[in-house]
Amino acid sequence: MIMTLRQKIGQLIFTGFQAGKIDEDFMRLVEEYKVGNVILFSRNIENAHQVRTLNIELQKLIREQTGYPAFISIDQEGGMVTRLTQDCTNMPGAMAVAATGNPDNARIIGEITGRELHALGINVNLAPVMDVNSNPSNPVIGVRSYGDTPDAVSSYGIEMMRGLNSSGVMSVLKHFPGHGDTSVDSHLDLPVIDKPLCELEGTDLMPFKNAVDCGAEAVMTSHILFPQIEKENYPATMSRTIITGLLKCHIGFKGLVMTDCLEMDAIKKYYGTAKGALEAIKAGVDMVFISHTAGLVREAVELIENAVMSGELPLDRLDEAVDKVLKFKSRYADYDINSTDFSVVGCQAHRTQALRISSESITLVRDNRGQLPVKSENIISIGFPAKPTTNAMNPVSNVFSFPAFMAEWLGGESLLISTVPQEKDMEHVLEAAKGKDAVLFGTYNGRLHKGQIEILNRLCMEHDNVIAVALGNPYDISEIDQKAAAIATYEYTPLSLETLAKVIRGEITPTGKISVRI
Repeated sequence: MIMTLRQKIGQLIFTGFQAGKIDEDFMRLVEEYKVGNVILFSRNIENAHQVRTLNIELQKLIREQTGYPAFISIDQEGGMVTRLTQDCTNMPGAMAVAATGNPDNARIIGEITGRELHALGINVNLAPVMDVNSNPSNPVIGVRSYGDTPDAVSSYGIEMMRGLNSSGVMSVLKHFPGHGDTSVDSHLDLPVIDKPLCELEGTDLMPFKNAVDCGAEAVMTSHILFPQIEKENYPATMSRTIITGLLKCHIGFKGLVMTDCLEMDAIKKYYGTAKGALEAIKAGVDMVFISHTAGLVREAVELIENAVMSGELPLDRLDEAVDKVLKFKSRYADYDINSTDFSVVGCQAHRTQALRISSESITLVRDNRGQLPVKSENIISIGFPAKPTTNAMNPVSNVFSFPAFMAEWLGGESLLISTVPQEKDMEHVLEAAKGKDAVLFGTYNGRLHKGQIEILNRLCMEHDNVIAVALGNPYDISEIDQKAAAIATYEYTPLSLETLAKVIRGEITPTGKISVRI
């Protein structure tokens, strides 16, 4: 098939739309701009049947308008970054899986996630995260990482990759060359990692290199400045030195290179989304994500068209990217969704595995005074809303909270306070805990919200039986009074809280081990 210039450019773009049905803006992008790939978010997914139907419609539209099947992608990492609804199987996330001590669990998660995505018509999973979380104050990676050593991240991430690929879904490793040592969220600003190449090679780059050696097929780039590697004030996504020189030539990667979303402020605010797309492709990237705004997609397509016609972007570079995209589409995207086994989605066998892995991940860090299990129902559960700490995480229902969930499972009372607590919250907590046989207190990334730790430690001064639960990053535990028993769940999800409740009651013996230094 002879392709027009616009058809070629459309093959290199992923974009999304705002609801559970194809809208006019998206349809125009496909019909006029020949956009050939989709990213789905929670906003697009109402239930399993609906998203399967939607994907059938997307494939029909895109095949008719472009001549090729669509890549349909999603961020289904597990844990705190999941897009599927509760009628599907949402598996534990990276740090929870690493806490089980068994990399086979990462492969099983990849296989199960892949089977369900494949049945739903989703053929690209933007996972696993291969970042080494070496900075405990990292606001965007944290529990999305398997750990703070290259060996841990490599062993679990590669197994997750293998599981996904074996189930017919393309795995995309992220965020090259590493987002683990940042203190800035690239959704909101432009991070800088000021390390020489020799230092990166011993840490951040190692999981990517190991995965490439094991057959990695797709890598996502990060919007981070590496001034000791790229001198032109371009982030990795837009850097030919990093994309072509480091990833392709030095590491030897031959697969698809994709950007993180170019509407993130690290790119949009400092360079502009359309310019970011053009510079990324010039740098050696094969596919770009412009995930939300149709106008920015149109602007990017037109800018890339003009760059090809002026000679700024060589046609050979465009053709190289298109050839790679079509090669991997023939492997992963060219199948009839109707022929897949829909019964695997949310099946009991998958849910049983999810519960088993979650149970193996719960970590009892300390119980110096024998406070577990808790048999009394004269208890109170205190905590904070499951508010996303980064735009990568899902919006969370206001109905779901640690205190209410634990009170339902364990009995007793519940108290929900602000994620950033005030002095009045301190007084409320101390008063509510009086006379209770035990207090369950769930922190949610309290190391980044110091007021949570202050309340908990004051509570430990005034109450003899406090059980602290780190519902997000386990780094919270390093700042909690030694009097408190301490448990890490690594994630704030219905699955993790169900297994936590069984630990509290003594129905499960916690065997998890923390994969980062605290």
